[in-house]
Amino acid sequence: MKLDPNTLRADFPILDREIHGHPLAYLDNAASSQKPVAVIEAIDRFYRAHYANIHRGVHTLSEEATVAYEAARDKVAAFINAPDRRGVIFTRNATEAINLVAYAWGRTNVGPGDRVVVTEMEHHSNIVPWQMLTQEVGADLVTFATTDEGRLDLDDLDRALDGPVKLLAFSHVSNVLGTVNPAREITARAHAAGAQVLIDAAQSVPHLPVDVQALDCDFLAFSGHKMCGPSGVGALYGRPEILEAMPPFMGGGGMIRRVTCEESAWASLPAKFEAGTPAIAEAVGLGAAVDYLSDVGMAAIWAHERELAAYALERLAELDAENSCMRVLGPPAGERCGLVSFTVAGIHPHDLAQVLDWEGVAIRAGHHCAQPLHQRCGLTASARASFYLYNTRDEIDRLIVGIRKAQDMF
Repeated sequence: MKLDPNTLRADFPILDREIHGHPLAYLDNAASSQKPVAVIEAIDRFYRAHYANIHRGVHTLSEEATVAYEAARDKVAAFINAPDRRGVIFTRNATEAINLVAYAWGRTNVGPGDRVVVTEMEHHSNIVPWQMLTQEVGADLVTFATTDEGRLDLDDLDRALDGPVKLLAFSHVSNVLGTVNPAREITARAHAAGAQVLIDAAQSVPHLPVDVQALDCDFLAFSGHKMCGPSGVGALYGRPEILEAMPPFMGGGGMIRRVTCEESAWASLPAKFEAGTPAIAEAVGLGAAVDYLSDVGMAAIWAHERELAAYALERLAELDAENSCMRVLGPPAGERCGLVSFTVAGIHPHDLAQVLDWEGVAIRAGHHCAQPLHQRCGLTASARASFYLYNTRDEIDRLIVGIRKAQDMF
């Protein structure tokens, strides 16, 4: 069923704001999404009526909080079709989830001469932890290429996998190019080479149906704040048999079964990787966000965003036809998510973003935490408009009007 963004907009109070006298057009969803009333109210209700620390209390509030927290885990597990709820670990965000794997799995399984493979299009969160790991243990970090059209070079993947590869880490969807990578095929190639696979799904789980069983990945990381949930909570999915074999990421309360002054024994999954008091209310909010997105329908959200991306590419092409001013990064509409990064000749992306803000249009400008990819493209920065379920064609038209105003100014 096709969604109606104008109806959904009423669920997001912040979209009623005016910025510099203009209605807000929020086109920065790849950085973070806005929150519906259902999520705001779920967090408020939890704090007002049910808040307490979880798992260890026998009083009513603690039991209620524990039920709410673990119910959120069940919702997240179902949302990504995890075969076992024990494989869903709550983290602060996708970055922490990736670091958890780099520390707890990587420092146990990667050694001198081994390879970890990443791609040129990765977010820094899926590069820096692997740099730190490989430099520490004497392993090699190998990068495989991106084509000029913004696709992963799968021929170059064969080269990267030709060696003692322990892990391939790659993004399901590029946060700069919008490219939707053939994750199942890439995963299958990596497994055939004897490597395990981590997928950075920060830009896919919020926007399209994601099924970890169909992807056949070993790890998958994503953030709550990009999918209508609160900041401060995300998740790592891992195969339980792999997680069981990993040492803990952090030590402390909640992740132990037994402690003496000499040694400790770890709790069962998922508690083993959730040391200390977790982000309880935030997890409840994430569960509410999952409910909201599920009610709208991920297939409908995905179709809507792809339509918006196609329309944005058409409008930017019109600008380029007028004076050959535009450079759009990434593949054509059929191969990308609802995200368009571009440059405008003679205007720095930060200046463009400032002019657009004066018009009430919020976009992102910079390297988007993907400096290696920008270097590959011969750029230091780009402008990025990214869409979600509540965005409209009207807002893209306002983006184009704002770009024209910036051109007139510069």
